[in-house]
Amino acid sequence: MKYLIILPFLLFFSNAFSQEKQIKKEKWHWNNNKLKQDTTAGYCQVLKVDNVLYISGAVTNNITPEGITSVYNDLRASLASFGATFENVVKENLYTTDIDEMKKFNYVRKKFYNNDFPAATWVQVQRLYMPKAKLEIELIAHLPK
Repeated sequence: MKYLIILPFLLFFSNAFSQEKQIKKEKWHWNNNKLKQDTTAGYCQVLKVDNVLYISGAVTNNITPEGITSVYNDLRASLASFGATFENVVKENLYTTDIDEMKKFNYVRKKFYNNDFPAATWVQVQRLYMPKAKLEIELIAHLPK
């Protein structure tokens, strides 16, 4: 009999203090309000979980000041989709097929961060997902709670 009395309390407390079974995801994708993700390649441009934004890579075929600027302008649009700016960026991953060219034009990147740089990883790779792409940058940003 005492087990029958204790069992409802155990079930109540285990459910009350357990984690949610699914995380809440909000998505944004380039000018596509219906899907909010690219089902062809299988990704969304920005995924928001709690107060964290995970931003898929923005790419360019040219490691030039203009090409780098276009990537960071695309990243700015991704951040803005949830009201963020480069001040919210805490991590940057940069993948390039020519790291020496990227180093040469790093001054372009620095302008977007306004001397408030995130943790960053730069990696030279043989090839990116898009065959002609030479630079891809992804970000993680935190929004205020």
